[in-house]
Amino acid sequence: MTGLLAGKKLLITGVITEASIAFHTAKIAQEQGAEVVLTGYGRLSLVERIAKRLPTPAPVVELDVTSVEQCASLAERVSEFVPSLDGVLHSIGFAPAAALGGTFLETSWEDVATTVHASTYSLKSLAVAALPLMSSGGSIVGLDFDARQAWPGYDWMGVAKAGLESTSRYLARDLGPKGIRVNLVSAGPLKTIAAKSIPGFSGLEDAWTNRAPLGWDASDPTPVAKAACALLSDWFPATSGSMIMVDGGFHSLGFGTAEVPAPTA
Repeated sequence: MTGLLAGKKLLITGVITEASIAFHTAKIAQEQGAEVVLTGYGRLSLVERIAKRLPTPAPVVELDVTSVEQCASLAERVSEFVPSLDGVLHSIGFAPAAALGGTFLETSWEDVATTVHASTYSLKSLAVAALPLMSSGGSIVGLDFDARQAWPGYDWMGVAKAGLESTSRYLARDLGPKGIRVNLVSAGPLKTIAAKSIPGFSGLEDAWTNRAPLGWDASDPTPVAKAACALLSDWFPATSGSMIMVDGGFHSLGFGTAEVPAPTA
């Protein structure tokens, strides 16, 4: 089989619906020759149904990334389907409602701790859990939303994403000697289940559509999924600790600049 990911064995987390970035990454990865194993949390039967809609139905392994026990047994359970891993996609994040939506000053430490555990520390937990299957090196890719600004309603998830960005750099430092690259893909706003749970966050879609130099389709995760697959491949052999922006170029504009017209072709 030929393709960008021919022969690669990948672990993909975060598949919830067919609209999710993780699903599109798994789909494109299979089309590019990869063998994929998915993880699911909570409603495992739902993930198993979604897994059957991939070009090749993929096995699903249960993973609550905040569970020490499940992380400790992950490599053993994944090895029932593949003998090793070449890449891992971290597409995991969660914040209680009280940590989002404009109540930043009132959010309790308990809700902040839940957010940071699930959305930041989980990258380290997942990397360490997969490490026994990555003895030949490989690539770990996380999904991000640019945390260099304070976004409407994003609140403590924005703080958690800033932590995710820092965590990826420290992981790149410590896993580099093992031949493992760690990078993030920072996406523009997309109409995912996660985004819909953030009050007011959907308003960013219009800003991106109107101002991104390349334009932006908030209903199409394909560009982000392609970037993730590229980073999971061997085509970025010397890139680690980086954040790849896939946002139509929005990040390159100062917030005081004039509105950029949408592309006409």
